Amino acid sequence: MILIAITGASGVIYGVELLKALKELEIKTGLLISDPAKIVIKYELEEDIEKIKSLANYYFEANEIDSSVNSGSFKFDSLVIIPCSMKTVSAIANGYASNSISRVADVALKERRDLVLVARETPLRDVHLENMLRISKEGGIILPAMPAFYHNPKNINDMTDFIVGKVLDVLKIDNEIFKRWEKPK
Repeated sequence: MILIAITGASGVIYGVELLKALKELEIKTGLLISDPAKIVIKYELEEDIEKIKSLANYYFEANEIDSSVNSGSFKFDSLVIIPCSMKTVSAIANGYASNSISRVADVALKERRDLVLVARETPLRDVHLENMLRISKEGGIILPAMPAFYHNPKNINDMTDFIVGKVLDVLKIDNEIFKRWEKPK
């Protein structure tokens, strides 16, 4: 199972589109949405939260500290935090498991499971970079939401698909979501 966590950074579309891609690939998912992310979803997507929850096989409340997802005995293969706010990056880097999202990330690192953070902030302060480096040194993958332009994107979906495809790539899930680099002839 792949757990998807959506935090309150701009770019919630990335998390929703990843959920859609995994559903299409028939890969079991669990979902966590932070309270700030619920606000951002209203602004950026104008989507119903229940519709987004329905894309996942399981939903876990981000503030439910006694949820089964918070335990190292809960079975999951990977956690993708997409988008990942700098607040969440800081909590993970410093072992501050104040909610289910940072707790599950803590479990992923200590249990040596895949952890992918699609960091969303610009510009970055030294402390942001240091926190991401700290997580990377522990085995987390930092995959900033930096779409490429070599594939000549025509719209937002093309740019979103690039990031979703890169996430699937690092999870070793075959996909053809985005156009890969080809040397011009």
